[in-house]
Amino acid sequence: MATMEEPGHETGIPGRRQSDLKQFFRTSLLSLLTACSRQDFLDSFSKFDVAEQTTLYRLYTQVIVNLHQTLEGEFDALCQELQVGPVLDKVEELVEEQSLDPLFSDKTNVMDSANGLTTAKKREIQRLTALLQRAGEQNRQMEARIRLLKEQPQEASDTANAIKNLKTGITAYFEGNDKLPPI
Repeated sequence: MATMEEPGHETGIPGRRQSDLKQFFRTSLLSLLTACSRQDFLDSFSKFDVAEQTTLYRLYTQVIVNLHQTLEGEFDALCQELQVGPVLDKVEELVEEQSLDPLFSDKTNVMDSANGLTTAKKREIQRLTALLQRAGEQNRQMEARIRLLKEQPQEASDTANAIKNLKTGITAYFEGNDKLPPI
């Protein structure tokens, strides 16, 4: 990997990113400029005779070659002017430093984050479900207690009526006797 001493000063050996950029540009340019095949070109000038077609195609080829060279030169000049090479070299250097840094968290990715979030949400759902079950049980206990309290006045009233009836029955039984038991 090429390192740089000062911004704007290349060591002469381009880094991988710089080489990749130039190769990509050249390949893309070549693909664009040679998109028209010889047969397609000749079909476009089918009204001309063979000699004229050959001359036109040769001229077309020269234009394409010159255009390709000119565009490559302009691209290289623009890269030099904007100091693309040193910047890409610096990026490459920083990426390499980070990959060697044990404190740099390279392992964090979307799936790890999603798994962590899913686990936390599952725990939260379990906790809330347990709370809901506890609240349901407390509600059932309260309802049972309320029913019991509602039934107790009825039982007290029934007990009072039973005592009254018992008292009346005992009084009626002993009415004929001179001695009534103390009540």
